[in-house]
Formats: sequence, structure tokens, C-alpha cells
Amino acid sequence: MPTMADVARRAGVSVATVSHVLNDTRPVLPHTRQAVLDAIDALGYTPNTLARSLVTSRTRSIGLAVSAISNPYFTDILQGVEAAALAAGYSLLIADPHDDPVHERKVVQLLHERRVDGMIVAPSADPRGLLSYLTRHSVPTVFLDRLVYVPETTDGAAGVSPRFDQVCAENAEPTTRLVAHLAELGHRRIGLVAGLPGLSTTAERITGYRHGLAAAGLPHDERLLAHGDSSSAGAERATAALLSLAAPPTALVTANNAMTIGALRALRDRGLSVPDDLALCCFDDFTWADLFSPRLTAIAQPSREIGAQAVRVLLERLDAPDRPARTVRLPCAFVHRTSCGCADPSEPSRRSEPSQKCEVSAKGSTP
Repeated sequence: MPTMADVARRAGVSVATVSHVLNDTRPVLPHTRQAVLDAIDALGYTPNTLARSLVTSRTRSIGLAVSAISNPYFTDILQGVEAAALAAGYSLLIADPHDDPVHERKVVQLLHERRVDGMIVAPSADPRGLLSYLTRHSVPTVFLDRLVYVPETTDGAAGVSPRFDQVCAENAEPTTRLVAHLAELGHRRIGLVAGLPGLSTTAERITGYRHGLAAAGLPHDERLLAHGDSSSAGAERATAALLSLAAPPTALVTANNAMTIGALRALRDRGLSVPDDLALCCFDDFTWADLFSPRLTAIAQPSREIGAQAVRVLLERLDAPDRPARTVRLPCAFVHRTSCGCADPSEPSRRSEPSQKCEVSAKGSTP
């Protein structure tokens, strides 16, 4: 197996120069760096990361704890994390906490025992055990997608935990936009299938829903809000309950992609069509959203950028452990399709026809 000394001899440099190229510990002239890289490639040299970690106390590895990795949203986040980590010379150790607080605490401990340099975690709805462990062991951590709130600060005001960096998308304003769009189309009874109670994403999207109703001058009817627990099965039950109301909603907002699938199943089981019987808008765009008929009007989160940004924030934390914690929020995009009841905005011929304006029937709605 080739050694660092072999690389140095082939490149015609010192072992120290090879080390500086591998570890970025000192600037090296471009032609010298390239000679070292060429020698590494020619010899098939692989750095001894274990030996390096004993010297630097760094393993150049990141622990990632994210539930529902099979969910396309988190798959995209994972790809963003992986690409950014690889570009920075870090490897990933991945665990799925299954949104279970007890299991979450265990997998984080296991990742920590693997001596990862830091962690990126999408916390559960009850992260108290997680927070206790991370705080006690001073583990550099970035919370991803879901924020962790402190119940109260010393002055009695609720806020975001100041102890950890956090990266997420905007949640309230995009949800407000979905509700506003449906209200502009004439809907007066707009329902929400919300996520798992306790998650910041759930709370913020409910806030956005209520703001949207208020901005449109619509009353907030608590009966039109049902929790789908962030799952397809939960949303199917929640949507069925909303449709069973004496005055059911004429439009629906689903608060994540899995719940959109569940809501569509519930509508199918009742023989209802979108948007003729009920208009639908969803939070989370996904690969198949424009393959449905009708195509789904959605809020698209910058999933990969969320993952990449989390890595960048974690690396900044590793370089400057004492800097103040910060929360980074990334904007979302409104993707206008047809499930809301509008004409297809991607078809210019239809957009140019006055008869194809974004309107809905007054059937089932109240003034």
C-alpha cells in the first residue's frame, strides 16, 4: 500500500507538503498542489483517516439523523447534505430516528460514540431527551427542517432555542399564500390537514393558515382544521372526517407531501374529484406532482439547499465553536398548476382566453 512518503517522492516534494495539500493546513502553489494530486492518483494513495483523526481530534465525518428517509422531501435533503459534505471532504453516518423520542436519543448517542465531528438532526416532536444529551456532551449540532423552541425565556417570551444552529424553510407565509389563492378563487370554507402536533413545521403552517383566513376576511372555524399527523394514513382519516362535516370544506390545504397522498385517497374513496368537487393545494412539491390529473398546485421547498446549508452552518460552527447560534430560513416557491381549479398556467393558449380565468363554481360555498 503506497504511503505519504511514496507520494512525496513521486511528486518531488516533502512529506510536509503532501500533508498540507491533503489537510489544507497551509497554502501550496497551484503547480505543486497539482503534482501532489497527480501522484496520489497515479499511486492510488488513500489517506489514513484514522491516524489523522488521532492527531487532529477530527474524523471528518458528520452524523445525520433524519426520520422518514424514504420520503422524497427528506431524500432530496439527504442529497443536499451528502453533496455539500463530500465537497468539503466529509463523510456521512446516517440514522433514522423514526420520529420516536426514545429511539432518537439512542441513535444520536450511537452517532456521537462513532466520534462524528458534528451532527445534523431533524428533531422529533418531543426533543427533550435529545436536547439534554447534546447539551450535556457539547455536541456541535444543526437542527434541520424542524426548529426547536424553548418553552419560555427568562422574560416569559417564547422563542427559538439559542443553543443550537437551525436551518429550515419558511412555513407560515407560503401557507398563507395557498389560503389566499383559494380565497381569491371564491372559497369560503377552506380546510387544513395539518401535521404531527409538536413539530414546529406543523405549528407554523397552522399559523400561516390562520393568517390567510384573517387576511381574506374569513372566520377561523376550528372544525375545518384536522391533524393528519404528517402521514398518508393519518391524512386519509383526517380528510374523511372533514368531508363528513355537515358543511364540509370546498377547498383543502394539505401540509406535506405524504398527507397530500392520503387526502387524495380519501377523496377517491368517496368518488370526489379535484378540483370539480373540492379544490386542493399542498405544501411540498414532489416529483409526481405534475403527473397527477389535475396537476397539483403546491409550495416547493428548497430541499437540497436546506441540506447543503445545514452542512455549511455546521462547518462554520466547527471552525468557530463560540460564535452565537443562528437560525437560517430559506424561501419557498409557489408552483401554480390546476388542482386549485385554475386553468393550466403552462398552456399559453388557455391563458389568453378570457373564459379560462381562475374562477370556481359557487357550488358548496357560502358568501
